[in-house]
Amino acid sequence: MTAFKAYDIRGIYGTELTDTLAYQVGRCLPKMLGATEILVGYDARTSSITLRDALIRGLTEAGANVTDMGLATTPMVYFFTAEKGFGGSVMITASHNPPEYNGLKVSKAGARPCGYHLGLRDVESWIEADALPPVATTPGTVTAADYRAEYVAWLRSFAGDLTGLNYAVDCSDGAAGVIAAELFTGADALMNATPDGTFPHHGPNPLEPENCAQLISAVRERELDVGIIFDGDADRVMCVDETGTFVPPDALIPLFAAWLREHFPVEGMAPVVVHDIRTSRGVMEVLHETGFDPLMVRVGAAFAKTALREKNGLCGGEVAGHYYFRHFHWCDSGELAAIFLLAIVAEAKRQNKTFSQILAPITTRYARSGEVNVHDIADRASAVARVEAAVTQLIGPPQNRADFDGVRLDWADAWFGVRASNTEPILRLAGETRSQATLDTLIATSKAAAMGN
Repeated sequence: MTAFKAYDIRGIYGTELTDTLAYQVGRCLPKMLGATEILVGYDARTSSITLRDALIRGLTEAGANVTDMGLATTPMVYFFTAEKGFGGSVMITASHNPPEYNGLKVSKAGARPCGYHLGLRDVESWIEADALPPVATTPGTVTAADYRAEYVAWLRSFAGDLTGLNYAVDCSDGAAGVIAAELFTGADALMNATPDGTFPHHGPNPLEPENCAQLISAVRERELDVGIIFDGDADRVMCVDETGTFVPPDALIPLFAAWLREHFPVEGMAPVVVHDIRTSRGVMEVLHETGFDPLMVRVGAAFAKTALREKNGLCGGEVAGHYYFRHFHWCDSGELAAIFLLAIVAEAKRQNKTFSQILAPITTRYARSGEVNVHDIADRASAVARVEAAVTQLIGPPQNRADFDGVRLDWADAWFGVRASNTEPILRLAGETRSQATLDTLIATSKAAAMGN
């Protein structure tokens, strides 16, 4: 079934993801989760209401009691899954995907991740075999709940002194708008804050440069200190500095770690900071230099959350703009990350430093390529092997090789990674070197090898 992905259930509404499938998932989840109390939330997409109705019908027929928290961000659902002691939850969202998509993000008790290999594979097999769990003798109930005020109050407890800070917030017409006006009361520009699942102003993926154009213009025209932008369901946040330059999301990881250690320490917590295999060498070096233990994990929220929880770590982040916090039940929250970021930039401004200046020790160590996609690669496994061989011939044998998520090769003054897409005929390349010229040669060589040239 094409809608069942590695981390959630997602696809084009009406074809890959239908109301019928949502109902069937609802019938299966209480058995898979071993839970009878389930929290449900949804984003602003035009298909979310009908999917919610179908899902809840399945859940209640299976005997589960549903708490419907209505329009919400994904972090809100994570937070209250753990905070209120639900046995599981479902957030109806397709996150950063275009408006024709939707999805179901399932969490276990404690907001633990529930991906394909953590339970969703069982759900898929029951549906494919037409072996749905039986209808309960007594159907479950549905209760509406509004947790917004409680959530905003909790987030505000982490707010720093923003006196004198000038900033913009772009909600991308997404679910962040549910609480943005209450949370970012001092924003000089609060943009696209009315949730609209058609995303009329720009797409909901801030990693696409065109989707940040409006924010960049606001920061430059108003001469602001920082601009932040959420994706469609607010589990990711990204930013631009005072010049309007997009900030590599992983560059914020050391800033968050240092801020939390200083302002919100937890006794007995390990100084572990998780990051994915694509992370900048500069980020890892700064973490080491400032007394943290960087832990590299596979790309994906399920891996980051699990590792952080198991290590009793402090925080973590990904190149895609997810940030994970011990204080947030080891889950990702774009909203909490935004709260911390604004406080960090405000404090820097009081010390007469700009956002770009506090980033410089992290971002200027290496020339970085970002993620480079090579399309139309039919045999991705062979292509990965060709790329590794070509890069090794160019630079020499690496000092370290990690192969748990594609391949990452590390040398004294460079690193290079190649990963195959799980769903598309695409190879993803990334690397850093001390000089731009060396980096250009490295990327050109790897692209040619990927294409078999």
